[in-house]
Amino acid sequence: MFRRSFQRFCAGEEKRVGTRTVFLGSHPTSETETYIEPKFCDNRIVSSKYTLWNFLPKNLFEQFRRIANFYFLIIFLVQVTVDTPTSPVTSGLPLFFVITVTAIKQGYEDWLRHRADNEVNKSTVYVIENTKRVEKESEKIKVGDIVEVKADETFPCDLILLSSCMSDGICYVTTASLDGESNCKTHYAVRDTTIECSIESIHTLRATIECEQPQPDLYKFVGRINIYNNSLEAVARSLGPENLLLKGATLKNTKKIYGVAVYTGMETKMALNYQGKSQKRSAVEKSINAFLIVYLLILLTKATVCTALKHLWQSNPQNDEPWYNEKTQKERDTWKVLKIFTDFLSFMVLFNFIIPVSMYVTVEMQKFLGSFFISWDKDFYDEEINEGALVNTSDLNEELGQVDYVFTDKTGTLTENSMEFIECSIDGHKYKGITQETDGLSETDGPLTYFDKADKNREELFLRALCLCHTVEIKTNDAVDAATKSADLTYVCSSPDEIALVKGAQKYELLHTLNFDAVRRRMSVIVKTPTGDILLFCKGADSAVFPRVQKDEIASTKVHVDQNAVDGYRTLCIAFKEITPDEYERIDRQLIEAKMALQDREEKMGRVFDDIETNMNLIGATAVEDKLQDQAAETIEALHAAGLKVWVLTGDKMETAKSTCYACRLFQTSTELLELTTRTIEESERKEDRLHALLSEYRKKLLHEFPKSSRSLKKAWTEHQEYGLIIDGSTLSLILNSAQDTSCNNYKSIFLQICMKCTAVLCCRMAPLQKAQIVRMVKNLKGSPITLSIGDGANDVSMILESHVGIGIKGKEGRQAARNSDYSVPKFKHLKKLLLAHGHLYYMRIAHLVQYFFYKNLCFILPQFLYQFFCGFSQQPLYDAAYLTMYNICFTSLPILAYSLLEQHINIDSLTSDPRLYMKISGNAMLQLGPFLYWTFLAAFEGTVFFFGTYFLFQTSSLEENAKVFGNWTFGTIVFTVLVFTVTLKLALDTHYWTWINHFVIWGSLAFYVFFSFFWGGIIWPFLKQQRMYFVFAHMLSSVSTWLAIVLLIFISLFPEILLIVLRNVNHKSARRNLSCKKASDSLSTRPSVRPLLLRTFSDESNIL
Repeated sequence: MFRRSFQRFCAGEEKRVGTRTVFLGSHPTSETETYIEPKFCDNRIVSSKYTLWNFLPKNLFEQFRRIANFYFLIIFLVQVTVDTPTSPVTSGLPLFFVITVTAIKQGYEDWLRHRADNEVNKSTVYVIENTKRVEKESEKIKVGDIVEVKADETFPCDLILLSSCMSDGICYVTTASLDGESNCKTHYAVRDTTIECSIESIHTLRATIECEQPQPDLYKFVGRINIYNNSLEAVARSLGPENLLLKGATLKNTKKIYGVAVYTGMETKMALNYQGKSQKRSAVEKSINAFLIVYLLILLTKATVCTALKHLWQSNPQNDEPWYNEKTQKERDTWKVLKIFTDFLSFMVLFNFIIPVSMYVTVEMQKFLGSFFISWDKDFYDEEINEGALVNTSDLNEELGQVDYVFTDKTGTLTENSMEFIECSIDGHKYKGITQETDGLSETDGPLTYFDKADKNREELFLRALCLCHTVEIKTNDAVDAATKSADLTYVCSSPDEIALVKGAQKYELLHTLNFDAVRRRMSVIVKTPTGDILLFCKGADSAVFPRVQKDEIASTKVHVDQNAVDGYRTLCIAFKEITPDEYERIDRQLIEAKMALQDREEKMGRVFDDIETNMNLIGATAVEDKLQDQAAETIEALHAAGLKVWVLTGDKMETAKSTCYACRLFQTSTELLELTTRTIEESERKEDRLHALLSEYRKKLLHEFPKSSRSLKKAWTEHQEYGLIIDGSTLSLILNSAQDTSCNNYKSIFLQICMKCTAVLCCRMAPLQKAQIVRMVKNLKGSPITLSIGDGANDVSMILESHVGIGIKGKEGRQAARNSDYSVPKFKHLKKLLLAHGHLYYMRIAHLVQYFFYKNLCFILPQFLYQFFCGFSQQPLYDAAYLTMYNICFTSLPILAYSLLEQHINIDSLTSDPRLYMKISGNAMLQLGPFLYWTFLAAFEGTVFFFGTYFLFQTSSLEENAKVFGNWTFGTIVFTVLVFTVTLKLALDTHYWTWINHFVIWGSLAFYVFFSFFWGGIIWPFLKQQRMYFVFAHMLSSVSTWLAIVLLIFISLFPEILLIVLRNVNHKSARRNLSCKKASDSLSTRPSVRPLLLRTFSDESNIL
């Protein structure tokens, strides 16, 4: 039992190597053979983090890993064990509050996970045992069990399809819960088990399955099934992803299927994919840690100074042992070093509130609650998909306001990924017509217009290739599937542009499909014609097809392909090859052998595919249009004006991507393009020499245009000639590989210098891994710029995970990108508001929150430090223990939380309409040394005013008419009252956007402080040994001098802030007048410019900003 539990707990961590053997129905292949049941984990899903028994120790361990929590725990233990001036309650209660709130939040979230797990684990499934249909709970399924699944049910574990109700052994599956794709996928049973469609025949089936150990890739599976007939001769058949039914997927349009469990529980692909991603940390978190270190040093300095001065003070015997406070013999005999150490600890305890432990809870609440504003934003709602924005992690909200580089995919991100057939080329003859897409199916409005005509046989061959070389499936209609209806048929495919090309099919026998992959960039089918001929049809990118066809056939088609790419169309080249029966036997044997391999199956199949797809004949090419997304150009323009560098990373060919970049205004007509592509590199015999020459030339040109200066590059972009860079995948590989060779003049360093000077970069012919390499390369630049990646397909997941912030588009290529992202939005245009408005406000709010917390705690502790100079460094506390405990928890916590959620120092419309405002907060501007010192000196000034203002007030012999003298607790209470009112009113002065919530928490907090002080001092509390605050607050307010002093000290403390606000408003009014005059003069000017008005205005007004 312990072993099974341990395996279940560690399922995600084991090293999955080798293979596993699964016996169907947990039966041996023969009755004479001894069967030992293999040990696999059960089918229980455990997504929860805690159990009832380990919640307390595990949660406490995780919370005390935080520096601030651990620090306060040490302070609490010191107060318990050492005679300190303050009660352990003063640090223990705030720590307990923080730990309790966090534990409740995490416990509730884990309880929700437990509930979701139980719903899955306790669901009903049907297993075939002893020729009977047995009802079981899902968690009791074992590897090898044969499971029956009916239509619209989800698969309880990863199954190998054995048979279905359809005679050909196929079934249809939707994987929306796994990758977001709502279209049906077709899965197949091996032909030897398709006839086993009854309970009796399934139970008598004797077979074993050999497959790889569990791994998380949803689209990869390698295995084989060995079927034993009566003569005990095994028939081996290969198994691939098309035979595997994944847990969480749903059976559609198929009455029922039978499958054998191969992966269960935490070893299913779904479970392996949900075991967490690497934790990303924002720049604000790093600033908080830096500030904590600074304040910790201040704390140590204060404690050290007070300890030294105390012993200097006590070096005088009259000060060390006055007549009214003689020492005991034990105190006189105490070791001096020990006494110094305990005094140091006591001062640490006295000043420990300078470290804001409650800030962590407030920051977590601010991030969690603030993330709902993105989900609730109606501007992010898309009626087409009936969805809005989704926040997958709230830890990076403020990072949206600090982005320096945006990396975007092209197809499906900048474009609609909605294909419309435009024209085709057959043997160099162009055919062009007007087509439109109706629900995914391309319908021709009129006859094709052609320029000359190809041979009729070639035309038929071309159309045949389009009809046959695809992955379109025909199925019955179903309401949940976004499919294309034609008569009584529905077309379903894995690629959105295939339906636009396919309009019919003839009765050809499909022999083999050579599937598309990102490396080959092509796909092929081998078919048998009704006359018995065997043909291979291939389609793919021109770079993947042209090297594999006859050289003399390329020129006439290449002209049309290049022109279509310049026009911004997506092109595919079509080729074919006749295969003799002898060749097919060899090919069939090689393919079957490669498919049967359990190790390195993909590499072996790739080699066979390359061998087959050679010496082909080029037939022609197609051109389909992928329309630009709505407001994509405006969004790119706004991001550029905000100082962000936008890079387009795409797998498309250069001409197509370049045309799209001009259409979306990434490149302006005035932008000078620098090209580093295969075309420019191959002009020389030695590519490395030519590459080095180009890199040096471009760097020299850019350094001349942008000389080193103190001015920001972002502001200089709109004042100098703009440059754009185009690079392809092969040249990038050459740069990265050469960078590893020290003798190659450091190409990578020069390349990065060029990129930093360019306003936009286009990377074409990029593989998914290369996209991630580029993001990683920019992340590691000097200054660690913040990167954001946005894409819509599975090929974008690597760069989304690599960047600081990942944005997924809920597009037509499935939801892999959205599922692996930090935030997902329906359209690219939503990125503008997400960054310029939400990102700006999130950063400003949390930056103000962090600075305010350190400010108010320094204001709190500085008077306590100054008080020690007037009490002989006796460690006498200035404030009552109740005030020490509740200052951060009750009196000052809610106003800053409300501010950090609701503040809008600039309204959202202004933020989106004036992207330049984004530059004002870039580079973590509000948490740099300058603002930090401003807040620190402001706190030091106000803390000094609190203490010495009250001190001078007490210089009079009496503050009451009856000549009574106030005591030290009244002194501390006056200081504390001025403190609470000042820091709260400071926040009120900083608030620009007032709501009823702000009014309630700000004035309510002040009212609560007054009420609590009357209440705390107005009752004799039986559990207190000393009633030192009894009637102190009420007695204090009975003095008119005290009232006047409190009001005056609050005003003096806030006067610098009030003066700064007045001066700032005057400057803003002056700037607005100058801006109006500038606009008026610009409107009179008629100088021509090819640059957009928006960018021209930003350039002209940059001196104002």
